[in-house]
Amino acid sequence: MGLFGNAHSIDPAEAQQEYKRLLGHGEQVHAAHLLIRDTILFTDRRLILVDKQGITGKKTEYHSIPYRSITHFSVETAGHFDLDAELKIWVSGTAAPIEKTFTKGVDIYEVQAILTQFVAK
Repeated sequence: MGLFGNAHSIDPAEAQQEYKRLLGHGEQVHAAHLLIRDTILFTDRRLILVDKQGITGKKTEYHSIPYRSITHFSVETAGHFDLDAELKIWVSGTAAPIEKTFTKGVDIYEVQAILTQFVAK
């Protein structure tokens, strides 16, 4: 289920506006990251994976993961030669983690802190 490419941060307010049709009443986007064509949204209620499909990207899958379904996660920081940070999220009922790759410009500690804030509730 891994998405290819590297993520970078986007303004949560822009993501809130762009994806408002996906959000429940009062749901707020706290962080958002854009891959080449896909988006990862961290809201106050769930993690939303937006997967653009096909050559044109017109077909889109929206994968919603309530934070209570996340059993554990790990982050791997960027190194000297490996410039990308990685996030792995395990969801109850699945053996393989969801894997995301972030460019060195993304603060992986911030991503980890957001997940901790919502998963540890």
